[in-house]
Amino acid sequence: MSWSKLKQQLESFLCPALEGRVEYRAPGYRYSPDKPGICYISVDKKNVLNMMDKTSFIRWYQTELEIKNDPHIQIPISNDDIEAVRKAAKGTVPEDRLQVMARSRISSEYAKELLSAQASLSKSNFIVVATKFLSTSIEESLDSNDILLNILALVDRRIGKKRILTMSEKMKLKHPSVQYFYELRRNTL
Repeated sequence: MSWSKLKQQLESFLCPALEGRVEYRAPGYRYSPDKPGICYISVDKKNVLNMMDKTSFIRWYQTELEIKNDPHIQIPISNDDIEAVRKAAKGTVPEDRLQVMARSRISSEYAKELLSAQASLSKSNFIVVATKFLSTSIEESLDSNDILLNILALVDRRIGKKRILTMSEKMKLKHPSVQYFYELRRNTL
């Protein structure tokens, strides 16, 4: 599918409050196999999510340690997580230490998912993910670990006000770019 047709289809799914505010752009007209190209999402004529660009104002993580030390990321720990650590430890470990170990284990898994999602952003991947978004259900896009699928689903007109308001806890565990688009959509309600 050509870029102009894909862009037209994506913009036709934008919620009415974001029409004209959110734009999908790919200024490179020639695709070279050895260069990923430039692709970005702009909000109010400002480049917000620039694929593979570390200079945008959205936080991009470089290492797992940065994610673990970020105070804005709050990872909930369930009793099942603590029990899994207790079984893996095979011994008597203080309860407070079990919580620390469980949090560390979950934050490591979360960091790896976040870094792999960040690493996959490029123009060619944007086109693949956008095409996938157009052919999958909105629920599948929201539940995905893919940053672009989450963003495309959040600005979609098929997501209603009630659903946006009920997913605030779920959004705390997402990449900062997904959180940005969630807040953008929530503020338009």
